[in-house]
Amino acid sequence: MAPWLIPALKAVLPHIGTIITAAKPVFTRKTDAAGSDATPLPQQQIEELQAAAAQNATHVRELAGQLKDMVDALEQAAAQADARLRRAVWMGALAGAAAGAVITVILLAYLPR
Repeated sequence: MAPWLIPALKAVLPHIGTIITAAKPVFTRKTDAAGSDATPLPQQQIEELQAAAAQNATHVRELAGQLKDMVDALEQAAAQADARLRRAVWMGALAGAAAGAVITVILLAYLPR
């Protein structure tokens, strides 16, 4: 199993009940509409489905905006991390070159002539 799956499941499992409750459609039941003759049941169900689709579209737009913001923040953090990594590589290279120069000077000082 993928190592990232267990923490993801632990993060999601406490919210499953809330997700199911929010996602469970609340549509007209046939027994409720049997007494009212004002609107036929299929027409009422179509109206409810259209309202749910409109609400879902709004939520999808909001989520897309949040996702865009998150991706932008991740890209910015990745650029900062890349700059830090380049700086660390340069510092390591300079430190290695300085150490090599010091070792060379020490060896030249102690070599018999």
